[in-house]
Amino acid sequence: MPLRLTRRLLPHPLLTLLLIVVWCLLSNTLTLGTIVFGAILGLLIPIFTAAYWPDRPPVARPFGMIGYCLIVMWDIIKSNLTVAVQILFKSNAALQPAWIVIPLDLKKPEAITILAGSITLTPGTLSADLSDDGTALLVHALHAPDPDAVRDDIKNRYERRLKEIFQ
Repeated sequence: MPLRLTRRLLPHPLLTLLLIVVWCLLSNTLTLGTIVFGAILGLLIPIFTAAYWPDRPPVARPFGMIGYCLIVMWDIIKSNLTVAVQILFKSNAALQPAWIVIPLDLKKPEAITILAGSITLTPGTLSADLSDDGTALLVHALHAPDPDAVRDDIKNRYERRLKEIFQ
């Protein structure tokens, strides 16, 4: 199949695969019909929305995103437990909330969006604002006795990996 035709039928192959998996998970059954309908959705949705994605972000290491997602999912689970303990067993006076400015080395808007989303998905932290020039992200942490450690953790754990994936 020529490359041009392949790009037309599969403008976003990873999105197609993701849509198939998500459809099967939402259906909560794994039958041939579920997989076929998921494949139909996985093929049609990217084709119909391709006009809204004229410039696909170049991803240097697309499979690095799998490892990144696993790290974020682990952090979400771990943070859920940490926040639950903080809410149940710490008084409000013992919590040390903080606003943290994270200087960004990322340049691609897609990478910055994924970083901000990852921070917000992790319980106990929230991405609140992006500077006008896109060089800093304002994050609120529920309990941050050492805001510099939180900043460094976000930069080393998330931003460094996203930089490897996108640049």
